[in-house]
Amino acid sequence: MTSHPPSPAPLPPTLTLDQALDALVDVAESAGVEAGTARAEGGALAAAVAESAPGAAASWAAAVGGGTTQDFFDAATRGRRWRAAPTATLNGLVAQGSSHSVPYAQALAEVVSAACGLGEPTMRVIGNASVAAAAQLTAAGARTGTRPPRSTETRTDLSEPDRPMTQPETDKSSESVPPETMKVKTVEGLLAELDALIGLERVKREIHRQVAILRVERLRAEAGMKNATITRHVVFTGNPGTGKTTVARLVSGIYQALGLLSKGQLVEVDRSELVAGYLGQTAVKTAEVVATAAGGVLFIDEAYSLTGDQYGTEAVDTLVKEMEDRRDDLVVIVAGYPAPMQAFVAANPGLSSRFRTTIEFDDYTDDELVKILTLLAEGSDFDLTPDALMHFRELLAGTARDSTFGNGRFSRNMLEAAIGRHAWRLREVEAPTTDQLRELLPQDLDDDEQGDPA
Repeated sequence: MTSHPPSPAPLPPTLTLDQALDALVDVAESAGVEAGTARAEGGALAAAVAESAPGAAASWAAAVGGGTTQDFFDAATRGRRWRAAPTATLNGLVAQGSSHSVPYAQALAEVVSAACGLGEPTMRVIGNASVAAAAQLTAAGARTGTRPPRSTETRTDLSEPDRPMTQPETDKSSESVPPETMKVKTVEGLLAELDALIGLERVKREIHRQVAILRVERLRAEAGMKNATITRHVVFTGNPGTGKTTVARLVSGIYQALGLLSKGQLVEVDRSELVAGYLGQTAVKTAEVVATAAGGVLFIDEAYSLTGDQYGTEAVDTLVKEMEDRRDDLVVIVAGYPAPMQAFVAANPGLSSRFRTTIEFDDYTDDELVKILTLLAEGSDFDLTPDALMHFRELLAGTARDSTFGNGRFSRNMLEAAIGRHAWRLREVEAPTTDQLRELLPQDLDDDEQGDPA
């Protein structure tokens, strides 16, 4: 049995949300991050965690200094991606090997914990908080301790990574090294993290091939030889939840380690973050977003949503210009369903000439989804019993695999809901045992039929 850090979503919260956001800003400023950027990021993550809680919008607005109910849900939409992956700022700090990455991740975990006090929290909020805090802490390698083994089991395998699937395992050498001595990861280390991801065999082969090509191109340039012009921009195609963002994050680090990017951060956006309310503003907004990604990777999800109107066209035209102006220190990855992505790239000559490589992400198999669920649970300090895993397989067998299926997100959503039901199931147990606090049972995976507020 693997040992794990304690559950990262303390209940009740130790700080109110406004206090947690102030603490986050303090860490951010010491790391050279603008206060407004950190506060907005923390507020969005808190909203994403608490969005199902009645009355959360009003509590959130009071904590962040004002806002409407629509502001709350807009923030939640922006922050949902960070319930399973590091925030943009944390990702940048980790990419730079910053000594502030661990304190920033811990401050984000406090924000997540504080979000549990917004409005009238549901059991689902608890699940969201547990998974979100684990994602931030794991991304920074913030391992604060280990849990004792079960009294009925002997731990025999120390090699299993203590991480959720959605974020690659950190370099094991960092676990015993003070944060201030952490270094930027090597190409070999990042490729090892890629290879450790569940499934994605075709993706792994293509990334290895791209790395080999770019490495030789760099060596030839250093030797004064001529090189063919090789575009580094990439199209990722596949259904939702197939690991595209995770791989994009690794690609940003690999390109930095190869010396092709100066910073290696990943900036993930969608249409709403590129397009403004009317013409003229969109170009400015898009250029500002690209500027934040300079030195790293700009990842545009569902990029085909930028087609069909003049606002999206303005964003694409601006993007093409920025890609040219920043061609030496920017990589753009566009992602989405296969057919719409082909049409999106083909519709604009500026895009078709720059996106020459397409990497296809396959859906996960049942075995891979079970493994994803297991590792996500371990990352949040939970164990699924054998019966629970068998029941999860039964639920998978009865779930349609159409365009609405979430792949890895299906596993994560299952876990978030199960953690909430687990807490509800133990609500009247005065002194639960350690095993009871850890174990997720088959009934925790089912929609409640007895008034569970999750």
